[in-house]
Parts: sequence; C-alpha cells; structure tokens
Amino acid sequence: MLASLKPKVVEILSQNEKSAENRLDKLCQLLKSTIDYYDWVGFYFKNGDKNELKLGPYAGEPTDHTIIPFGKGICGQVAVSNENFVVPDVAAQDNYIACSITVKAEIVVPLFKNGANIGQIDIDSNTPDPFTEEDERFLEFVNEKVAQIL
Repeated sequence: MLASLKPKVVEILSQNEKSAENRLDKLCQLLKSTIDYYDWVGFYFKNGDKNELKLGPYAGEPTDHTIIPFGKGICGQVAVSNENFVVPDVAAQDNYIACSITVKAEIVVPLFKNGANIGQIDIDSNTPDPFTEEDERFLEFVNEKVAQIL
C-alpha cells in the first residue's frame, strides 16, 4: 500500500511552479488522507542556528508545539540522535510531549540535506503500535525526495 504512494509523492514534489511549503502541505494532506493510521502528519525543521525545531507544514489537528527544543520529546531526541524513532506506545515514553490525548503511537524520521539533519517528518497515530519497517522505509523515501526540493 505504501509503495503505491511513491509515484504520487514524486508527482506532488515535482510541481516546481508551486512553493516548497505548498508542496509539503499537499504531501502531508496526501499521507494523512490516504493512510488510515496516519492521524497527524507534519514536518519540523531546524530553526536557523538555534538548537530547536520549528513546525512547518502539517495536516491534522492544530498543535501548540510549534517550537521544540533539541532533546525534548520524540522530535527533539531525533534532532540529536539523527536516527528514526518509532514509539509503539507513547504512554510508555518518559520524554514524550503529548499533542493530543488520542495519540497512541508516533514515528519520527530525520530529514537530511547534504549529510546534515535539517528536520524531520513526524507522524502521530491514534492506533496503538501501527508502524512497521515498511513505514520507516517509505518515510525515508519521502524525506529523500523532500530534501531535493529544499
């Protein structure tokens, strides 16, 4: 199912007449509306030279977490570790920032440009433990394509 979305991801991101932000917004909408256990899909980017992340385009409920310090929460930890972080049960995580009481699981995959971690894609799910290795590989593919337009 995820592999079948790859051509659509490429199509959205290759619409060069649209801004990068517009394309990322469309991408978030696509993933949220197509994958039933992706309940919130968004990008966070390094905020200039500060050790914090700033919310970029997203699809889902509004969040108060527009700035996340490095090291704080799942997103902040990925900004430091440079590694994927799959959380099957957010209630079992000590360093978790709750965006909504309905969120049960989260996956965060770092976004690299020229070898540097410049941001990440963050997905919340209201379904317990839905993420598989297929999700990780798919989101790595998405981020590789996104890096090409940034």
